Parts: sequence; structure tokens; C-alpha cells
Amino acid sequence: MGNVKNSELSSEKHLWGSRRTRKITWIFRQSLLFWLSSLAVIFLIYFAYFGIKMHFHEGTVSSLNNVRKEFYVKNVTEQPKKPHRQRYFPCEVSFLDSVSYMIEPEDNIKFARFSLGFVEKDESTLLNETNEARFGGHQSLKDREKSYNATNKTIHCGFVKFPDGSSNTTGFDLNEKDKEYMNKCKIVVSSCIFGSSDFLRRPTSKLISEYSKKNVCFVMFVDEQSLAKLSSEGNVADERGNIGLWKIVVVKNLPYNDNRKTGKVPKFLSHRLFPSSRYSIWLDSKLRLNADPMMIIEYFLWRNGSEYAISNHYIRHCVWDEILQNKRLNKYNHSALDEQFYFYQSDGLTKYDSSDPKIPLPSFVPEGSFIVRAHTPMSNLFSCLWFNEVDRFTSRDQLSFAYTYLKLKRLNPDKRFHLNMFKDCERRAITKLFRHRTDT
Repeated sequence: MGNVKNSELSSEKHLWGSRRTRKITWIFRQSLLFWLSSLAVIFLIYFAYFGIKMHFHEGTVSSLNNVRKEFYVKNVTEQPKKPHRQRYFPCEVSFLDSVSYMIEPEDNIKFARFSLGFVEKDESTLLNETNEARFGGHQSLKDREKSYNATNKTIHCGFVKFPDGSSNTTGFDLNEKDKEYMNKCKIVVSSCIFGSSDFLRRPTSKLISEYSKKNVCFVMFVDEQSLAKLSSEGNVADERGNIGLWKIVVVKNLPYNDNRKTGKVPKFLSHRLFPSSRYSIWLDSKLRLNADPMMIIEYFLWRNGSEYAISNHYIRHCVWDEILQNKRLNKYNHSALDEQFYFYQSDGLTKYDSSDPKIPLPSFVPEGSFIVRAHTPMSNLFSCLWFNEVDRFTSRDQLSFAYTYLKLKRLNPDKRFHLNMFKDCERRAITKLFRHRTDT
């Protein structure tokens, strides 16, 4: 009996365990089916949503690309292409073979003769009225008008001192030893660096004759700031005060806040800085001299009987265009430019007309960075007049060149100023152009 009961209990347990296993298996299958179905539904929803979005995005991108292409094509067809920056090249300059065969011409009788003196001190009355002493002095409009007459007279030409009793100067102060050196110069090549605006460009020594190295003064005017900058770059003067061919002359107490205007002092007033000199060559500090000074003087002055030589501008020939370019590049205060321009127009300045057979110059706008001159009375007068215009108005000397020349010519019909305005490609042949350290 006991065995039978045990057998029955074992059978029931086995049956109950089988049923439980089948139930768990069924639940697991149902759960798995549920989750698989859920994942399938989620995948279908995901695919449906993002598939539509991708299709929409592709369509949108395609449409945008088409719009961009149409816009680009439209702009290419409507907007003109920017012209390539034009390049300017040097041209041939037929120098003599050697300085050994040069003969300086005798005093040219065709050059105007008159005595020119310079105002040394401002009158006390003028100084009291303005309460300011100026390097250029206080020139009235009446005195300005008279200064254009090529006759024996005294005119303003910079370096105006305070009245008697004052130890102050109006600027451009030089060391006495430098003055002594400069007073002995007969032929000068000069340049300047103020406000650390440029690197030091040494003349190409191998192209300078031994004669010029011994007989020509190469003078570089610098302020103390520029001297310190040059020294920091390894350009240190030797015991004679030279860096290469350049004699370094330090200028203290600069006469103008505008370094460009201060630079016009050595540019225009070489006859005052070098009172014994007969000839001078000016080159901006952005240029390197690549020719012998005596060759230059012979070619631009002696050969054609000129007393002043300067190149025409390589692009612009009319002052109207030069004014617009100065405004376009914000080279100077626009109101100051307008004031100067209107003043010149009211005093007879007209537009440059290349078709006019009587036009007195090949251009009314000079390049201005390279000047060759004999220190004749007419050349000195023109230089003083041009400087006075820069002193009175703006430092943009290209604006005042034609006005000064034409007015001098108009008021002195019997005294010709022999000016040689040569092609700018000739300037490029004898100098190398560099960019300013700081283009201001």
C-alpha cells in the first residue's frame, strides 16, 4: 500500500512539473513575440519618419543648390570681372659709358638770374596775433602772391626762427658737426626716414663710381625713433656716422606732427640744408638707388639743358583724379583736401587736357618720389613755393605741383623755368621700389 501511494504521488508531481514547464515556455514565447512585434513596429515607424525626412532634405538641398547655381551664374554674367593689377616696367636709359668723360656745362645763360633771400624770423606782431611760432612762418596771402614773382626778393622758405631774444627753435634741429659736414657738400643725394616708416635702403654700391663715392654726399635724415629702430635691426653707424654710403644725420624737434609733412623739408629744401651745393638728387625712402648720381645728373639735366627734373605719374595726369584717389584711399582729411582743391580752382587751376597742343606739361600729376635739380634761382624759387603750399595746405604734394608750376609760369612769362618731366619708366630703370614699412 505504501509503495502504491508513493508511486501515485510521484506521477502527480511529474505531471504538475510538466504542465508548469509548458506554461513557462508559453509565457516566454508570448513575451518574445510581443517584444519582436514591438521592435518591428518601432523600426517601421522610424524608417517611415526618417525616410520621408531624408527625401525631403535631399529635395531641399537639391533645390538650394539649384538656386545657388542660378545665383552664381547670374552674378558671373552680370558682374564684370575685376581687372588684373597692371604692371609697370622700366625702360631704357642711355647713360654715358663712364663718369670719366663727363664735362659739367658752363653756367647756362638761358637760366633766369635773380637774387633770392629767405625770411629768417617771424615779425613780433604776427607772432602776437597767432601766439604760435611756425617752421614755415606766417605768410600772408598778399606775401604769398608776391612770392611767385621771379625777382630779387626775400621769401618764406621754412626754417623761420622766433623773434630776437628767444632761444627756442621752430624745429628741424641738427647737430653742429652735421651742419659743418653738410655745408661742404657740392653734390647731394638725400632721403629721410621719420617715424620708423621705412627700412634703410642702401644705394647699390657696385653701381656707384669711385668718383661719386668720393665727391657726392649721401645723406639720410632720421629722427631718434627711426635711429633706434634701425639700430635694433643691426643698422649701426660706424665711427664716421655712416651706414654704408649713407651719412646718418639725426633730426631733433620735428617741426610738424605729420611725419609726411616733416619729410617735405629735406625733399624740397635741399638748397637750404646744403647751402654750398650745386646739384641734388632726392629719393623717397621706399626707393633704392641703382645708378650713379653723376650719370643721373648728366642724363636728366645737362643733356637737355634742364634745371629741374621729375617724372610724371604712371597712371593719373589730372589733379581732379588725384583728389578723388586721395579721398578713395583716405589719404588725408576730406575737408582739408576740398579746401585746397577749391582754392586752386578759384585761382585758375584747370583740368588736364592731353588733346591741347599748348599743354605745358605731359602730366599735371608727378610721381614725386625722385627729383633731380640744379640749385639755380628759378629751381630754388619753385622749391620754396611748392614747400609753402604743403606748409599751408595738406602734405599731399602731388596736388600742389601743377598749381605751383602753372602759377609761376603765368606770372613770369619772360623767365622760363626749365623743367624736365620725364617718363616714369625711366625712374623705374634707375631705382628699385619697395613697400613702406607702415603705409600711412
